[in-house]
Amino acid sequence: MMNLEIEANLSPQRKPLQHFFENLFRSTSGVVGFIIIVLLVFTAVFANILAPKPYDLKAPRDRLLPMSFMEGGNPEYLLGTDSLGRDIYSRLIFGSRISLFVGLASVALGAGIGVTLGLFAGYFGGRVDSFISWLMNIQLSFPYILLALFLLAAFKGGLGTLIFVLAIGGWVRYARIIRGQVFSVKEEVYITAAKASGLSLRRILVKYILPNAFAPIIVVASFTMADTILAEASLSFLGLGIDPSLPSWGQMLADGRDYIQTEWWISFLPGMAISVTVMGINLFGDWLRDFLDPRLRM
Repeated sequence: MMNLEIEANLSPQRKPLQHFFENLFRSTSGVVGFIIIVLLVFTAVFANILAPKPYDLKAPRDRLLPMSFMEGGNPEYLLGTDSLGRDIYSRLIFGSRISLFVGLASVALGAGIGVTLGLFAGYFGGRVDSFISWLMNIQLSFPYILLALFLLAAFKGGLGTLIFVLAIGGWVRYARIIRGQVFSVKEEVYITAAKASGLSLRRILVKYILPNAFAPIIVVASFTMADTILAEASLSFLGLGIDPSLPSWGQMLADGRDYIQTEWWISFLPGMAISVTVMGINLFGDWLRDFLDPRLRM
């Protein structure tokens, strides 16, 4: 009897997770994307352990070494070295930490701004909605890359500025989703009952309205994460991203562009890291969209 009670208590908690993985394992592309994301997170978290050398350790005598299995390679440097003699393998590992942190931070900030403004626009309507919609239209009509270049140049780049700029580029997506969801549910009977019962505005928005848009927000966040990583690499390649001393995949691409015809691995390896990461996130996001959309599961 005791075992039956324990199983009964545990089954409701395990079922959603089991359902998630059962559906995931039915999709080859979803599994591939999930594995890539797990490897990215694992590499970023344990970068200090996985990297054989410090990412900023310079060895001028060992500069521009090819990969260890190529002619002239050194077994000490598995993927070769760059123009300053830094270990490319170690810099790739630490670069995953930069990409993951920038992606998560900018997506979280952008989602926070967009969800808040979208809730206010949809719930209050009227002038509040008109003003927020006006802000969204300005954001969508202005070339984002020009805005990003201007802000990064004006504030001289930096990690915090980069995260803020990337967040500004993505908040509209969340605001439009939330605004539409609020318009569709704010006149429902249960919302009217919540208002009549005297619940606070914050409780109504957070407990009764926001959960209706939770699934599309997660899907948008997954795709935005891939776009953000790609944007960070692009801006770092242009020299307007994070501090050049930090190991960014985009900065590594820029460092190797002068040697692309001879020491091609300097640019090829970070380029592959960016491509595989973005592909993995997009594959998982595509599966997640199908999993969370009940119309596609029918």
